[in-house]
Amino acid sequence: MEGESGLWSGDELDLDAYLARIGWQAGRGGELAPDLGTLRGLHRAHVRAVPFENLDVALGKPVPLDLKSLQDKLVGRRRGGYCYEQNSLFAAVLERIGFTVAGRGARNRSRGATLPPVTHALLVVTIDGEQWLCDVGFGWQGPLEPVPLRDGGRVEQSGWTFGIKAEGEGIHVLRSLRPQGWADLYAFAPQTLYPGDFTVMNHYSSSHPQSRFLGQVVAQRPGEDARRALVRETLSVVRPDGTAEERVVAARELIATLRSEFGIELDEEERTGLERMHPAGV
Repeated sequence: MEGESGLWSGDELDLDAYLARIGWQAGRGGELAPDLGTLRGLHRAHVRAVPFENLDVALGKPVPLDLKSLQDKLVGRRRGGYCYEQNSLFAAVLERIGFTVAGRGARNRSRGATLPPVTHALLVVTIDGEQWLCDVGFGWQGPLEPVPLRDGGRVEQSGWTFGIKAEGEGIHVLRSLRPQGWADLYAFAPQTLYPGDFTVMNHYSSSHPQSRFLGQVVAQRPGEDARRALVRETLSVVRPDGTAEERVVAARELIATLRSEFGIELDEEERTGLERMHPAGV
């Protein structure tokens, strides 16, 4: 059943530790309640604090999705993660607070005319009968706050504009407004997905030879003033007015860049492994 209580292990969550991780303070962020104000505040605080990254996949490590492992990595060790990790943790947070939350699976459209499999995981939250798309795990192109899940829905978030377009078979498309016009980000059906479905998609993305996450470093952050992405050796920065810049990150700069641009702290083994596989040399 969509939004079924306990699916996301919210009762096992260390909520205080999570709130400290994202910098949530009751005096400034407001009291926690299953309402739209809380949802917006948590969503924005999460994407500001927790970077998108695939570093465990790049290093050939497993990517567990049980709540204990997610809390240890994203909260305790202050690492980031990709969509299954981020949105599974966020679902547990929302469930714990009392929101009605359900999973969805999406097909990425941000890479042009290719037809990839459904591998992106996102959330839908229902408040007072209205559905909101929530996604803290789409990387640098993702929304800062929830997006109303209705055809023609449009929101502006710190200079970045997102919208929803309905298609046939109940499909909804998340889009972003660029200087050249609307660009599709991903499309998803109304079918509810559960934690086990996220596990299946996670297995493909973390181990299948055709997964784009294997064999390369990916770190991203959807900031307010600028959005940053490191893919392999290229660091890209895009601003709300559409201006962009790129530069090559050498191997000797990699660890410092991950720390300064994305807030990612690594242990010695991780640092050595990533520097060894980096394609930009010394």
